[in-house]
Amino acid sequence: MTDSTGSALPVTGREWRLLSRPVGWPKAGDFELAEAPVRQPGPGDVLVRNAYVSVDPYMRGRMSAAKSYVAPFELGKAMQGGAVGEVIASAAEGVAVGDHVLHFGGWREYATFDARQAVKVDPAAAPLSAYLGVLGMTGLTAYAGLLRTAAFKEGDAVFVSGAAGAVGSQVGQIARLKGASRVIGSAGSDDKVKLLVEEYGFDAAFNYKNGPVAEQLRAAAPDGVDVYFDNVGGDHLEAAIGSLNEGGRIAVCGMISVYNNTEAAPGPKNLARLIQTRGRIEGFLVNDHQDLQPEFVREVGAWLRAGELKHRETVVEGIENNLEAFLGVLRGDNTGKMIVKL
Repeated sequence: MTDSTGSALPVTGREWRLLSRPVGWPKAGDFELAEAPVRQPGPGDVLVRNAYVSVDPYMRGRMSAAKSYVAPFELGKAMQGGAVGEVIASAAEGVAVGDHVLHFGGWREYATFDARQAVKVDPAAAPLSAYLGVLGMTGLTAYAGLLRTAAFKEGDAVFVSGAAGAVGSQVGQIARLKGASRVIGSAGSDDKVKLLVEEYGFDAAFNYKNGPVAEQLRAAAPDGVDVYFDNVGGDHLEAAIGSLNEGGRIAVCGMISVYNNTEAAPGPKNLARLIQTRGRIEGFLVNDHQDLQPEFVREVGAWLRAGELKHRETVVEGIENNLEAFLGVLRGDNTGKMIVKL
């Protein structure tokens, strides 16, 4: 068989495997980049050459054997994650060679899978990498978490942690576009703080490394906050509870500050304040909100076309650097979505 250019289909390709479950920070020895046979498509399957793959904080949880909302990565087998690429062989109706699809066979150069697991995307409508970020899972996470879980309403003051990341940067901008009275973000560098205010339109932002989060948040939001979108946990969550207004809502998307802890992190010391404020904390998973996808694409797509919503990507080149890109996400090296270009 040959691909769309007439070249022979690949026989082998590289893939990342988890060899041992990390304790604390993941180490290079916990993984391997291996050459593996590329399965040719059977009935109903497609073979995709990945163009971009995603690395995301939630993947750290899948490296553990602990029971969670998604199955752990299997030791010695290829890891998974979001990816977008070109179909180079198809044995499925409705998906043709040359189509571009979004799927979950990341961390590898080639993926063969049931075509029903693929979502067609249009590279003419947006760059392929955008379907892993601003128009993909991270974008929908921001949209659903803010508008549905946190029940954002016009006039709310919104605080976002990890605000220069792929999800956080979109949360703050959506809040602004929807009529927030004030949008505050935290980030891990002065350059990121500048980006939040000057490019993304946040009203205020602070570098959490420059002093206690609670003090910096009170200075940035003297009248308190109505919504907190949590990507970090720890001292950020405690600070948000301390600044929460009556009827405030907290949407818990992630807690990257504790993902590599070897012991359970202590909870916020001020939870009793939720009684006084009648506040609410609710966790959410983007997979529970797929019904919002058409509305999300329509509204966010329009903002993008109008130049009203900005987004950035941090692009790392080469499958061999996939692991380092993932570790970079845990360190906070990225501005916007971290993408690996193959």
